[in-house]
Amino acid sequence: MSTYVLIHGAWHGGWCWARVAARLRALGHTVHTPTLAGMGEHAHLLSRQITLDTHVEDVVSHFETEEIRDAILVGHSYGGLIVTGAADRLDGTGAISRLVYLDAVVPADGDHWTAFHSPEAAQARHAAARDRGGALFLPPPDAAVFGLTDPADLAWVARRLRPHPYGCYLVPLRLPRLAAGAGAAALPRTYIDCVEPFYSDFMGLKQRLKADPAWQYVELRTGHNAMVSAPDALTGLLCAPHVPRKETTA
Repeated sequence: MSTYVLIHGAWHGGWCWARVAARLRALGHTVHTPTLAGMGEHAHLLSRQITLDTHVEDVVSHFETEEIRDAILVGHSYGGLIVTGAADRLDGTGAISRLVYLDAVVPADGDHWTAFHSPEAAQARHAAARDRGGALFLPPPDAAVFGLTDPADLAWVARRLRPHPYGCYLVPLRLPRLAAGAGAAALPRTYIDCVEPFYSDFMGLKQRLKADPAWQYVELRTGHNAMVSAPDALTGLLCAPHVPRKETTA
C-alpha cells in the first residue's frame, strides 16, 4: 500500500480531498490532507506574513512531524508551487517517491505565482486584493469557475472557500536543487490535465509538458476540481503506476 499527501489549491483547504481520501483509504492506503497556513480551518490565522515559503514549510513540517517516507505527493492548481518547493527542501531524504500535479502550475526556480497568469489577469488579481485587519488577501471566486456544475457540489465548495493570503502572490519561489537538476526534477512526475471544461493552460505550461517525454501526461475529462467532480476517476489515476512516455515509446 502507498502513502499519499494531498495538497490543495488556492482558496481551498484539506477538506476538498475528502472524497478521494475516503476512496484511497478504503483501498488500504495511508492519506494525509494538510491545510496550508491561513486557509481552510486555519483562515482565522490569515496574516500578511504568509508567503509561498510559509506554505512550503507547512508541507515540509508535516512530512517531518509525521515521519512520512516514500510518499506520493499531489498538488492541485496553486498547490503545484508548494509540492515543487517541498520536493526541493526534502531532496535526498527519501520522503517523496513521486510527484503528481493535478491541473496545477509547475514552477521553475525563481517563478512567482504571477508567471502563470497573463499580465491582464495578474493585474486584475492585484486589483482584487483586500485588507482585513492588516492581513492582505485575495477573496475567493465563484465556485463555478472551478468547472463544477452539480448544484450540490457547487454549494458544498462555495460554503468552504476562504480568502487566500496575498503574500503568496508577491514572493518568488526559490528552487536551488531543481535548478541543479535535483529536487522535483529527479522524481517521477505525472501531470493530470483536467480538460472538460477547460480551466487554463497556465501560459503554455500544459502544452510544454504534453510534449515532454519525461513526463507522464494524462487527460481527465472533468473540470478543474476533479477531486470533487470525479473522485472515482481521479483515485484510479493516483493509484495507477507511473510510466513516463520515454519508456513506453522506447
